[in-house]
Amino acid sequence: MGESGGCCPPMDLMRSEPMQLVQLIVPMESAHLTVSYLGDLGLVQFKDLNSEKSPFQRTYAAQIKRCGEMARKIRFFKDQMSKAGVLPKDSLENGTDIDLDDVEVKLGELEAELVEINANNDKLQRSYNELIEYKLVLEKAGEFFSSAHTSATAQQREIDSQQVGEDLLEAPLLQEDKSVDSSKQVKLGFLTGLVPREKSMVFERILFRATRGNVFIRQTVIEEPVIDPNSGDKAEKNVFVVFYSGERAKSKILKICEAFGANRYPFSEDLGKQAQMITEVSGRLTELKTTIDAGLGHRNILLHAIGDKFELWNLKVRKEKAIYHTLNMLSLDVTKKCLVAEGWSPVFASNEIQNALKRAAVDSNSQVGSIFQVLRTKELPPTYFRTNKFTSAIQEIVDAYGVAKYQEANPGVFTIVTFPFLFAVMFGDWGHGICLLLATMYLIVREKKLSSQKLGDIMEMAFGGRYVIMMMSLFSIYTGLIYNEFFSIPYPLFAPSAYDCRDASCSEATTIGLIKVRDTYPFGLDPVWHGTRSELPFLNSLKMKMSILLGVSQMNLGIIMSYFNARFFKSSVNIWFQFIPQMIFLNSLFGYLSVLIIIKWCTGSQADLYHVMIYMFLSPTDELGENQLFPHQKTVQLVLLFLALVSVPCMLLPKPFILKKQHEARHQGQSYAPLEETDESLHVEASGGSHGHEEFEFSEIFVHQLIHTIEFVLGAVSNTASYLRLWALSLAHSELSSVFYEKVLLLAWGYNNWLILIVGIIVFIFATVGVLLVMETLSAFLHALRLHWVEFQNKFYEGDGYKFAPFSFILTANEDE
Repeated sequence: MGESGGCCPPMDLMRSEPMQLVQLIVPMESAHLTVSYLGDLGLVQFKDLNSEKSPFQRTYAAQIKRCGEMARKIRFFKDQMSKAGVLPKDSLENGTDIDLDDVEVKLGELEAELVEINANNDKLQRSYNELIEYKLVLEKAGEFFSSAHTSATAQQREIDSQQVGEDLLEAPLLQEDKSVDSSKQVKLGFLTGLVPREKSMVFERILFRATRGNVFIRQTVIEEPVIDPNSGDKAEKNVFVVFYSGERAKSKILKICEAFGANRYPFSEDLGKQAQMITEVSGRLTELKTTIDAGLGHRNILLHAIGDKFELWNLKVRKEKAIYHTLNMLSLDVTKKCLVAEGWSPVFASNEIQNALKRAAVDSNSQVGSIFQVLRTKELPPTYFRTNKFTSAIQEIVDAYGVAKYQEANPGVFTIVTFPFLFAVMFGDWGHGICLLLATMYLIVREKKLSSQKLGDIMEMAFGGRYVIMMMSLFSIYTGLIYNEFFSIPYPLFAPSAYDCRDASCSEATTIGLIKVRDTYPFGLDPVWHGTRSELPFLNSLKMKMSILLGVSQMNLGIIMSYFNARFFKSSVNIWFQFIPQMIFLNSLFGYLSVLIIIKWCTGSQADLYHVMIYMFLSPTDELGENQLFPHQKTVQLVLLFLALVSVPCMLLPKPFILKKQHEARHQGQSYAPLEETDESLHVEASGGSHGHEEFEFSEIFVHQLIHTIEFVLGAVSNTASYLRLWALSLAHSELSSVFYEKVLLLAWGYNNWLILIVGIIVFIFATVGVLLVMETLSAFLHALRLHWVEFQNKFYEGDGYKFAPFSFILTANEDE
């Protein structure tokens, strides 16, 4: 939304753009072109002035139905092209020069032609598949009949040879008997076809039971799957031959074949006719194959012709449909000659909108121009931040918590820096940071190519936040240099270590075994700490205190932002009875703790800060003894404790009573409140309607303030503790990295075996990428997200606004129907 070029924001991101409610009165003859030009501009969010009407009662329902039908045809073409593997070509035309009527006629003709080609192709393909099956039946059944005939002939010869030595007197009688028997013989009928292989056994069993065993069945397996003519799917089938006696048995067999989806084909016992039928079927198959190939070639030519214009037609239909949807949101005036539109637009866009209206009136040859006027309203405007490709991802992170209220201070300004920095505090390793940076630079360098491709869900998210990840990796390199960790290995980059060992065994001892022989290490952590027994206690103390300092600083920033919000909305109540008590309470306790941490670092004192803070509440009058860090510390603590206790009722009690007094004074002699009094009064006016005499629920205001006060007091403690996740995740990342290095890489190196070393390197790479660069990155990202949403933004950010959603063809073109 908004500008997309450049790296640095040329706009003020602190507050959303000033918005205005505008009214447009547009003549009917220029309405279509006006909405089209405003869609190209993309800076007007239209309001639906026909919300009481159903979609079918609106003015342009017929046009939308027409566009919907064209969109259906385009979806049909897209489906056909995807099946045929034809890709639509990118069109360089903008689609405004083509006429919608011509597109509709062309789409209708092409659809009819393509449907006809598909129908003919389906018929031909069905016939082709039937002939394939018929040929298989002729071959397999022919083999059965041929083998049966050969077997019967051999058996008859054997019988004849056995009858040669029989008595001649009995022969005539036998011949007479045979002649009698042959006249009484019943001729067996038979059926041939194919049945799915998985149903063949059940098919045979059902036939046997239905005919009470008066059938003879033979089945032959077809090695290759065949395409079923009815379903068009490949299936494994068997050729069957069923011999039966009588018409009743035949009708039963036919019904069973139909129920099992068995395809039947005619077959002749005559071997000559079988050969003739095989020849005929083979010839017809050849002819059908040629015809089908010619039809597919014609279909591909047609689909390529559609693909050349597909994007152009698709864009045109989408635009027209969006235009008519927008026109349906406009209301007809009394004369039925003009359309009235209302919508939100940024103040800076007034001239551009008026120029678009004038251009539309001229291009449509309208005798009357459109009227543009600004309306006064108490309705809360939408929130609009002009972002670019660098700031849009950060703004999306903020908007995921809640869209800023109109002209409320935007946390995104600070999140641009604080989010990647807090991530890096938990992910401090400049080796891992370089890996992240290289992966991100690949996305940034190839962003033009990747932005036009369809990526997967996870890759799409990573590509959208590529600049955020770049900032995260740069800050990770910075904090990694401070922690002096490169895949958990320390390097004396900026100078040699300031300490040397007193003797050979000092690496196993604490810092007592080290002697300072040089100046302090200039930047970051001295590499000598790594590997010593005191490394973990030292880093724990350092990172824990650093987390508290960062947390208190960010929470103070959030409270200061609430001051700027109150000042911007001219709410003196929030300044005196919300901002000031909150600053006093937070800094009397945790601001004081931060000062103690800095004093302890500067003086090298051995004071126990836990003891100081606990007994500041439990025994504030006791002497501090060895835990005293500066003169008059006890007095200062008593004053701070008193201020913290006093600030709680200051947050709770005055504000509800002052708001009640303001409400009573406002409604004594006037109906409407001034727009500039307080943000609360604005909220009440906006929600109470236009009459301004809404009920003031003092109990609700008081309970709301009570909840807000309790939440802040408890949150000051819990939120400060929540920032200790910076220390915990930083420690976990460092220790995991150290374990992978020592227990995988160094362990494999110690075996002096090339195979084990290669396996160890591979395991180390996969563990580093999978756990540290993927899972740890995601974990640190989510924790940094929580710190911003809960600990930082809840100090000042209401986030109850709604986003500016202008009518724009750019957004329409990016949508997937």
